[in-house]
Amino acid sequence: MAIKKEKKLELIKKFGKGDKDTGSCEVQVAILTARIKEITEHLKVHKKDKHSRLGLLKLVARRKKLLSYLKRTDRPLFDKMVTELQIKA
Repeated sequence: MAIKKEKKLELIKKFGKGDKDTGSCEVQVAILTARIKEITEHLKVHKKDKHSRLGLLKLVARRKKLLSYLKRTDRPLFDKMVTELQIKA
């Protein structure tokens, strides 16, 4: 499940340093969070979809690694990201 192109561009504008900034940690966390929310909604309807659940766990693990890196390197930015994206960290 992929997020829509418009939503992705909106997240890049909001969290990125420029229009083409898709690789920074902040943008990656924001995009992963959007994908996680979409898959979570999908799994509420399709409870037996084990393949999507496995993909969700992988996305959560990747986001957790990125957030721990961000926490080590730039604590104020980490706090800002957690509050804006409403993530439990």
